[in-house]
Amino acid sequence: MRAFSIALAVAVCSISAVAQQIGAENLAPDIPTPQIVVDRMLEAGRVKPGDTVYDLGSGDGRVVITAAQKFGAKAVGIELRSDLCRVANERVKALGLQNRVQIVQGNALRADVSAADVVTMYFLTSSNELVRPNLEKYLKPGARVVSNQFPIKGWKPVETVKAKSGRMDYAIYVYEIGHTK
Repeated sequence: MRAFSIALAVAVCSISAVAQQIGAENLAPDIPTPQIVVDRMLEAGRVKPGDTVYDLGSGDGRVVITAAQKFGAKAVGIELRSDLCRVANERVKALGLQNRVQIVQGNALRADVSAADVVTMYFLTSSNELVRPNLEKYLKPGARVVSNQFPIKGWKPVETVKAKSGRMDYAIYVYEIGHTK
């Protein structure tokens, strides 16, 4: 019975920890996007040299690093957690990408993304709804928004791309500002 009580306490604490991670400030749990999906997201967003890519909830920086390395873009990662910002900045420095990649500790709900040609994100649908007004406020017509797995309610994607990593199937929703209705 004692083992059951301990297991139950651990389970309750784990559920509580995940619930606390997703709140007013934190829009999603930290689940890294597989590299093959990162590549497909950037391809689907038609990222090209000279573009500026913003990744909201950038985690370890893999999207912005890939945007710079493989696509020749400038990239900005917006990440709420200071520990993930530190890890991402260390990777950027180790790869010598400081002149093309910037990691900013900040909140995706308030980030000025007006310089973005492409915005990528991997949030829940409910979180996408919270981010949408900020995207509508800042993005210029023609800017692309690429959402991994979860659609943006009220917007119509110009394309939905499928990707697979291991046994997991992914849907990548591509939106273009000016063509979201």
